Amino acid sequence: MTICDQNQDLELPEGTKSQLGENWNKNLDQFDLLIRSPFVHPREITKYSSPNILTKVATVTDEFLKVCPSKNVIGITGTKGKGTTSTLVAKMLEADGKKVHLGGNIGIPPLDMLKSGIKRDDWVVLELANFQLIDIKHSPHIGVCLMVVPEHLDWHTNDTEYYNAKKQMFVKQRSEDIAIYFANNKISTDIASAGSSRKIPYYLEPGAIVKDDKIMIDGQEIIDTKDIKLLGAHNWQNACAAVTVLWQISKNSEAARKVLSTFAGSEFRLEFRREVNNVKYYNDSFGTTPETAIVAMQAFKEPKVIILGGSDKGANYDSLAAEVLKQNTRTVLLIGDQAKRIEESLKKVGFKDYMPGGDNMKEIVKNASAQAMPGDVVLLSTACASFGMFKNYQDRGEQFNQAVAELI
Repeated sequence: MTICDQNQDLELPEGTKSQLGENWNKNLDQFDLLIRSPFVHPREITKYSSPNILTKVATVTDEFLKVCPSKNVIGITGTKGKGTTSTLVAKMLEADGKKVHLGGNIGIPPLDMLKSGIKRDDWVVLELANFQLIDIKHSPHIGVCLMVVPEHLDWHTNDTEYYNAKKQMFVKQRSEDIAIYFANNKISTDIASAGSSRKIPYYLEPGAIVKDDKIMIDGQEIIDTKDIKLLGAHNWQNACAAVTVLWQISKNSEAARKVLSTFAGSEFRLEFRREVNNVKYYNDSFGTTPETAIVAMQAFKEPKVIILGGSDKGANYDSLAAEVLKQNTRTVLLIGDQAKRIEESLKKVGFKDYMPGGDNMKEIVKNASAQAMPGDVVLLSTACASFGMFKNYQDRGEQFNQAVAELI
């Protein structure tokens, strides 16, 4: 086995060969099989080799779908909401009495899930990102496509390639399979149209809908939206997607109601951290696009101090700035190398209450606290990736939590 990696200083397991540094992706034709890591774009493999080399490429996700003992596999993709919806689906199925294995882009890597002893009648829920799907050759029994907007344009050639990566999850679906999609999103609808599966929308009947402030399906009320534990109207979409999935397996309204009324969300996803001097602090570090920052802002009616900025993902911030102006925004704190671009967008719409956030998270949170008034919300939902100031979104979120914990 040979490990190929750009990192010249990579620590290697005993007994392995290596091809590291600037020549990591050269002479790949010498190998009989190539296992692509999710963050390696296929074009890096073909850069110094024939396009035919891609016939030798496999991924751990594809291998899992190929060998999984259970065919009851649910794949969930989209731009945001994948982790929340995957968790909701898994919890609803568990509440219905099913044995469920949750993994993929959330928690356990696909092949490691095999160690948990998956049985034929078990259910498997996989959160799947574009990096895992771009060259996938097998499809899950139930595929779910949430809202999709352009993202990861620093990795993809263009937005069409990003959409097509998502579409790969549905291509090999057959007539006995199911594709569930967000009816209010044209891109999601198009992505789920691939393959021969049965198509079921949500936010449109026969899937789950929101009607009179209630989640409903098949004419049955599941839950009043005010009783949903997850914050924000965007989570009504995730709830409808999860209920629609459950309904294809078991029409157990009590299981859906129980989960939606108790599950408060995952770490770094509009996570309430602390209230200090009548100011509430929320951590949405997982959100890395303007769209996720917009829905995070919309979750609160209170005046907001918002932390925006970070590293570039090829996004446009004009719609974000328009929402900042529209929302009850007290102050925007700008951070990272995208601070200037966000500032330009804020200037375009005439929003003037912005300031530099600071050079580290402790300083950023201190400045946010100084700007906030009693009754306000301080929201970390940056609309950007975290690299530069932080290692990743987890590091950014953990530093925010620590800084908030130290407030007096």
